[in-house]
Amino acid sequence: MQTEDKDILEKFRIEGTKQLAFNLLIRKYQKRVYWLARKMVIDHDDANDISQEVFVKIWFHLDEFRSESGLFTWIYRIASNECLKVLKKKRLRFFLPIGDVEGELSDKISSEHHFTGDEIQRKLQLAILKLPEKQRLVFNMKYFEDITYEEMSGILGTSVGALKASYHHAVQKVQANLESGEI
Repeated sequence: MQTEDKDILEKFRIEGTKQLAFNLLIRKYQKRVYWLARKMVIDHDDANDISQEVFVKIWFHLDEFRSESGLFTWIYRIASNECLKVLKKKRLRFFLPIGDVEGELSDKISSEHHFTGDEIQRKLQLAILKLPEKQRLVFNMKYFEDITYEEMSGILGTSVGALKASYHHAVQKVQANLESGEI
């Protein structure tokens, strides 16, 4: 049975149960954070690093969480920002245009020993990878995580209408990428 976010937050605010609460939070959200990162940065090691960074930030800032949004929304906002930060660093570190970063990540999908999907999954991931980063984030959140547009709005700070449009365009691009035969 999973612990409710409210219970985790209450335990976190008590010094004697703070560590227990944090462990419960990690157990509840670790896989979701990892897979969000993995779908964005492709590389297993980068996704692990992002996950660790997210939970370090949560540890240091959970006391500041005001419950104005859901805990899940807050965590995903941190994770999304970390993913975008890592992708930006990759571009800057190697002075690569976005297409070259896409090529590097595509190579990782094809050679990644942690990738366990079949050929259809590999092609889908390659098609998704061709999306702009923020559009890819929206697509992954909606398609794989089934996050509502309202939750996404809280996570990404974007209007529901803009998110719906972004997802619609992403679906069209993914479909076109798959139908092009280039993947």
